[in-house]
Amino acid sequence: MKAFALQGSFGLDALRPIDLPDPEPGPGQIVLQMRAASLNFRDLLVAKGLYNPKFALPLVPLSDGVGEVVAVGDGVTRVKVGDRVSPIFHQRWIDGELSADKARGALGGELPGVAAERVLLDAEGVVAVPQHLTDEEAASLPCAAVTAWNALFVAGHIKAGDTVLVQGTGGVSIFALQFARLAGARVIVTSSSDEKLERARSLGASETINYRANPDWDAPARSFTGGAGVDHVIEVGGAGTLARSLRAVRFGGRVSLIGVLTGGALGDVGLFPILMKQITAQGIFVGSRAMFEDMNRAIAASGLRPVVDRVVPFAEVRQAIESMASGSHFGKIAIRF
Repeated sequence: MKAFALQGSFGLDALRPIDLPDPEPGPGQIVLQMRAASLNFRDLLVAKGLYNPKFALPLVPLSDGVGEVVAVGDGVTRVKVGDRVSPIFHQRWIDGELSADKARGALGGELPGVAAERVLLDAEGVVAVPQHLTDEEAASLPCAAVTAWNALFVAGHIKAGDTVLVQGTGGVSIFALQFARLAGARVIVTSSSDEKLERARSLGASETINYRANPDWDAPARSFTGGAGVDHVIEVGGAGTLARSLRAVRFGGRVSLIGVLTGGALGDVGLFPILMKQITAQGIFVGSRAMFEDMNRAIAASGLRPVVDRVVPFAEVRQAIESMASGSHFGKIAIRF
């Protein structure tokens, strides 16, 4: 079978096509014939060696995808041949709280990823996807969608009438916009592109802020709430945006720390706003299989459709990962096998 792998070293130039033997399932395992995959900013960091330079090489990247079960091992009852399923990001996080052991089982890092025509998985590490979604839409769910779901509904306890500030228009942010609107929340979206902000409005954003034109974007965010501040911030920027997020959120509000687009070191970000405003700042590291299944029920019931910016062929995986650095996409970039 065909696959892509980081061979010998990290760096996009080291990500090359290879031939691997077709996997055979052992007891409790399944084999997926991949139909589609999707990209996350994490995939770019992994490829460059910036996410964890201690990952063992060669490494098959990518965590998110959807495929058809083509073989099952002894004892498998959760799925059958012919089922369309997605792998979960944390293969060992089935339910409950995240632990050190559960966190060590992520695809496209500690475990081989889905940038391969066939993927061997534990049968416990997959979920059925909503039937109304295309393969490319379903492939976008495991990381970005589950992360947004966890931030808003599991950790965030969002309710109708809340105000959510969403940074940017990448995969997690657009899912957060869509999910927040499903819950009856008001959503403010930031971006450097007026065109993207207009698209965000078409998805239900109530207010938008161009942070290039308004670098002090926390001020208009507060003004949209009568000066009180927003209830939730979906923080994907990292060190470069966290200080403004803390100023934008209300007393007793929540900042969900998800991304590191502007850096992962806090630097001189002051802690006094967290203390004096009693802000909850919580890291969100994707979510469990149980969260994924709950989310899928909501997606199926509402008919929600993920936003796929573009679809590229499997042969162009390296170029597609490289394009993540530009931030030009709106929603998700999908790979078609």
